[in-house]
Amino acid sequence: MRAATDWALAGRASAVVTAPISKETWRRAGLPDNGHTGYLTRASGAPRTAMMFWSAGLKVLLFTIHVPLREVAPALSSPEIVSFLRFADRELRRLFHRPFRFLVAGLNPHAGEGGYLGSEEREIIAPALAAVSGPLEVIGPLPPDAVFLQAQREGPETVVICWYHDQGLIPFKLLHRNQGVNLTLGLPFVRTSPDHGTASDIAGRGIADPGSMIAALDLADSLLG
Repeated sequence: MRAATDWALAGRASAVVTAPISKETWRRAGLPDNGHTGYLTRASGAPRTAMMFWSAGLKVLLFTIHVPLREVAPALSSPEIVSFLRFADRELRRLFHRPFRFLVAGLNPHAGEGGYLGSEEREIIAPALAAVSGPLEVIGPLPPDAVFLQAQREGPETVVICWYHDQGLIPFKLLHRNQGVNLTLGLPFVRTSPDHGTASDIAGRGIADPGSMIAALDLADSLLG
């Protein structure tokens, strides 16, 4: 991992495609990072990175990554959301040379139901979306249980903004587990990986599906063109 990162930073490689790792094993080995993305962010000196999950049928971008659920709501603020959306728009335009539409999920059931089921949508998320609307095409906050279906209907230029890991990853992996790719935004080089874990329970049995790794290689190659 260190060698691949050093090559990319030195210009000897244009992209890094990582295989799955065990985050628990990394921590037991004394490594300070919470996985590949944390290591790559620190090693490259990138001021900001974000984890995106990419497939032909659905694209998901995470506001927080590997944090406990109880810490998600306190992490939300209108200025941080504005900064995140502008960063995402800038990075996607840089990598894909075209704009994307953002569908923003609510944090709470029914996107807060007008404040009855939570106030974050009305007090934090909606003001942030209003601040970036115009230069960016943003729609929301939308009910989390319906936003993914809407994204599929609206087509491949649509990205769903999710607030925490499982909100985005459960539907994505259910629909696109063998074709999905993890793409890191914000690095000075292209980085992709499969969207699944190590699957150590089936190691050596000859039944692993290589589809996601092939898709990660293909996406990295297409971004270098």
